[in-house]
Amino acid sequence: MNLKSILVSAALSLATTSAVADAPRYIFYFIGDGMGVPHTLAAQTYNRLKGNDTPLLMMQFPAIGNATTYSATRPVTDSAAAGTALATGHKTKNSMIGMDADTVSVTSIAKRLQEKGYGIGITTNVCPDDATPGAFYAHVPNRGMHAQIGKQAAECGYEFIAGSYLRGLKDKDGKDTGILDAFKKNNVDYLKGIDEARASKSKKVFMVFPDSIVSKPAYAIDSVNGGILLPDITQACLDHLMKWSPDKFFMMVEGGDIDHAAHSQDGGTVIKDIISFNEALEIAYKFYLQHPDETLIVVTADHDTGGLSIGNSFLSYDFRPLYIDSQRISKDGFNDLLKAMLRSRRIYRWDDMKELLTEKLGFWTAVPVNEKQTEMLKEKFEQTFEQRSGDEQKTLYNNFSGFTTAVFKVFNDICGIGWTTTGHTGGYTPVYAIGVDCQDFSGIIDNTSIPQRIMDIVEGK
Repeated sequence: MNLKSILVSAALSLATTSAVADAPRYIFYFIGDGMGVPHTLAAQTYNRLKGNDTPLLMMQFPAIGNATTYSATRPVTDSAAAGTALATGHKTKNSMIGMDADTVSVTSIAKRLQEKGYGIGITTNVCPDDATPGAFYAHVPNRGMHAQIGKQAAECGYEFIAGSYLRGLKDKDGKDTGILDAFKKNNVDYLKGIDEARASKSKKVFMVFPDSIVSKPAYAIDSVNGGILLPDITQACLDHLMKWSPDKFFMMVEGGDIDHAAHSQDGGTVIKDIISFNEALEIAYKFYLQHPDETLIVVTADHDTGGLSIGNSFLSYDFRPLYIDSQRISKDGFNDLLKAMLRSRRIYRWDDMKELLTEKLGFWTAVPVNEKQTEMLKEKFEQTFEQRSGDEQKTLYNNFSGFTTAVFKVFNDICGIGWTTTGHTGGYTPVYAIGVDCQDFSGIIDNTSIPQRIMDIVEGK
């Protein structure tokens, strides 16, 4: 047994046998956006087939449950209603943030813990004014009210908020909305990049990505682009909270790009982003090992995105996720590359594209594309590059060319990954917990129960 396994076994034994009377001083709340139960199992299957004897960290936690995610008005939630449920313990209508179904503001556990003296960190690898992070500090009837969400971020008083970029700095006419002035007024350092955040001498920091990378995906599979990954953000937030609030803190970490990749039906990118999410979780777990009687870690998701399946009709009774190690670009990144190629004056032939597909996805070398699939891809290539036609696949975050869609359908088929939708489903989300009173998160629960149980543990109820 390796050292990591020994540490995990010892910590899990402690978590399941110790009775801890005191409220946790350190609370980590990890939310994998769009990360349904099949998504985590797909990532764990990849992990196991890679030869890793130790399961993904979250799957080793002593408390394991499933959460229902329906919103106040629909069986299938959106991120705003689900984020509000996870942040406040209240059901609401889809698209609403920090308000109940009657449009009455409700208080998040982050704000309630702030009032109890906890330092607060809210982090994500997507926009910090997006639905899930916004639910921890904002109150708006529509998630698209980015200017109002940004101003409320400036006013909330949290020690650390981070994400890719703010969308509400300008209104639809290009006029300044005053968000940056609100940061200055509330003594919040608005910074670009982790180096600036670490160098800041301000107690309150709002960090976005540097200008050079804000337009690029933060997917782990595209990390060659120089993007800031979730473990980097997690460590920066933890360092800041330990500097300014070492006695007790609450930290929410969202893996937002899992959802983006699942909307795109990009199985390889989903799995690699869950692995990155697990690496961010390991940072919190190492902290837990140093403070086992004072720490609570809860891991969950806001909803299932895409209806991912392990196994499909093409690859019956099998699943071969190791092919994703030949994938060197996300579906979004590949689509952007094709758009650039189509804008150029160069004439691309099928042989050029075959070379690109071999380089970026391992087609015809590591990934066994058959003759029928090859002919279909060639036909879609000709529609896109020669006839400049073909249907688009429209998803929440992107519109994909018919050729891009065909390429990644072939890749998913060969890996054995299936999808039912480009939207959300009403499936269970996983719940994992370790630390103080972690057993309270076992079994079948509703998403609204998670923040309620965290507060009950803190308040000794």
